[in-house]
Amino acid sequence: MGDEISFGKKKGLEALADKRGVIAALAIDQRSALRKLFAKTSGWAAEAVPAEWLIEFKALVSKVLTPHASAILLDPEFGLPAAKVRAENAGLILAYEVSGYDKNVPGRLPRTLSGTTVASLKAHGANAVKVLLYYSPFSSAEINEFKKVWVTRIGDECRSADVPFFLELVSYRDDMDEKSAEFARVKPEIVTRSVEEFSKPGYAVDVLKVGVPVDMKFVGPAGVQGSQAIYTRAEAIAHFRRASQATTLPFIYLSEGVSNELFAEALGLAAEAGSDFSGVLCGRATWQDGVPIFVQKGAAALEDWLSEQGVRNIQNVNGQLGAVRPWQARRITAGSGTE
Repeated sequence: MGDEISFGKKKGLEALADKRGVIAALAIDQRSALRKLFAKTSGWAAEAVPAEWLIEFKALVSKVLTPHASAILLDPEFGLPAAKVRAENAGLILAYEVSGYDKNVPGRLPRTLSGTTVASLKAHGANAVKVLLYYSPFSSAEINEFKKVWVTRIGDECRSADVPFFLELVSYRDDMDEKSAEFARVKPEIVTRSVEEFSKPGYAVDVLKVGVPVDMKFVGPAGVQGSQAIYTRAEAIAHFRRASQATTLPFIYLSEGVSNELFAEALGLAAEAGSDFSGVLCGRATWQDGVPIFVQKGAAALEDWLSEQGVRNIQNVNGQLGAVRPWQARRITAGSGTE
């Protein structure tokens, strides 16, 4: 397995994975993003969306879908009731960061939740702690140094509490729309260099949560450079392989808000590339289409939808995990404080 791992971190990771050591986790720690989905359907302003909607929605998703997941990622602000109704087989990851970022301050700087510590998240039953970091190797040295120090501090806190540390890396580049063709061209380099940086042992990260290294909307047919395509299928596979080789840590893919079908297609490409990923933490690709049903028809209708389409969605993702590597097969840096 590589480096020795502490008892608490090993126990936590085992609680989050299935019997094969694969992390097939469900993410619903969204807060500002979920409010925006509710706002789009209801016509309410995002900030006016009732907290009760978020709490009830998360609880229903947890209740219905966690029997099909190895773990669930939730937030301590609105997700603790959902944690209580999760399936017995599902481990719990709790988010530690403030949702979103202050747009008036350059650099998309991260913040931890006020009044919260890794120890308090552990007391709520967390088997692991996760933070989200917007990161671009093209940002200024000052901004990136702030982020590196922040991640190091959280790594130290998780090590002290003997809890696994999940770092979610969200790629961006200043002055670029992340959905644009322009960004799609630089995304492979951003993902690969970010993964490489935060795999260094000094950060004490245990599992990286990353987006796939290409924008699937711009992947052309096999061997063909289509009119919209930025990467051929072969080039996309090469990007998957390169990003995988940039880390020795266990890593899992996030769905980045794409459709269930597109995420499944991305996982198929990852498998074809021989990517050494250890699973997924899939959110909106599983449950986002249930938001308008909940808003327009209520909780019972959402529960029915989740029991049918939601289960199909999560099973569709799980069906792409046959070739993944168990987290134990990757090098673990827990307990190592030097590079």
